[in-house]
Amino acid sequence: MRYLLLLASLLIALPAASAEKRADADAPWVALHLLGFQNDSDLESIETQLPDLAGRGVNVLVLEVDYGFEFRSHPELRIAEKVITRAGARRFVEACRKRGVKVIPQFQSFGHQSWAKDTWPLLTKYPELDSTPGAFPQNEGIYSREWDPMNPRVYQIVHALVDEIVDAFDADAVHVGMDEVFLIGHDASPSTKGKDPAEVYAKAVNDMYAHVVRKRGLQMIVWGDRLIDAARYDYGEWEASKNNTWPAIYMIPKDIIIADWHYEKRDSYPSLSLFLDKGFRVLPTSWKDVEASRRLVEYGQGLKHPGILGHLFTSWSKPEKLADWPPLAANAGLVKAQATTAAAGRSNR
Repeated sequence: MRYLLLLASLLIALPAASAEKRADADAPWVALHLLGFQNDSDLESIETQLPDLAGRGVNVLVLEVDYGFEFRSHPELRIAEKVITRAGARRFVEACRKRGVKVIPQFQSFGHQSWAKDTWPLLTKYPELDSTPGAFPQNEGIYSREWDPMNPRVYQIVHALVDEIVDAFDADAVHVGMDEVFLIGHDASPSTKGKDPAEVYAKAVNDMYAHVVRKRGLQMIVWGDRLIDAARYDYGEWEASKNNTWPAIYMIPKDIIIADWHYEKRDSYPSLSLFLDKGFRVLPTSWKDVEASRRLVEYGQGLKHPGILGHLFTSWSKPEKLADWPPLAANAGLVKAQATTAAAGRSNR
């Protein structure tokens, strides 16, 4: 069975022949990740700030929607009474397009199905889909809950949710998350105990890829931490994998975009080259440290590789003035300058 799972992962790891919609590869992404904007009023608040964001050069918004949407296929999975509606999503997208801003919705997949004592709707309504069913009451002793990647019922539900979000935002790309997954093979995880973590993780990625890319023809973005060998790259157990998921890098399609997040100041960020050398496109991602953000932007630019798509600024909060988020305000201009760098890289290849 193990070898059949590995074979399936290797087969699906062949890139899809084509995707109908692709982002502009020539313009560097000056991207901002938005968290906690999960109803129409929230979207309207972003809309009022679009002139300032566009003025900073922001041309991509990664909007983490998750369960904050008016799902019709599974209305029981709406996270609140007031969520993002189809009309609200469409109005927001049109406003963004007028400013030259692309919207990429995000749906956190596999991991991050809880935070602190709160468990998100999928595993609240369907506890049998939990990777560790019945374990860790009130989520004590774990970072976050994870869905059962071996249960096909998970994807019957989740693919329908993703379809609704994609259609509402008229999206040509989806960020599916998949970072900080730690419970594969745990004694409390009956479906993954004893299995190869890399094969399980690759299956989870490939199950989303089969729907998002092969069926829907979209781009798919995945966080990169579980694909980095922590024994080789000194990033620690959060930004890299100490739980042996990293060989999945050889089992997933190379047309997935890797959002390679690193939040500390470093002299180098060798995982960028790791992913580029494996054939992936890479979106370096920073957080709140202005200097660390600058170093990551400049390191990516210094590689002079067309596979560096730009930069993703995260806040993991709801700043009052998005365009004034310090790393974005200080370093967006450096990312815009990447257009010349990327063009030079293409001409030298």
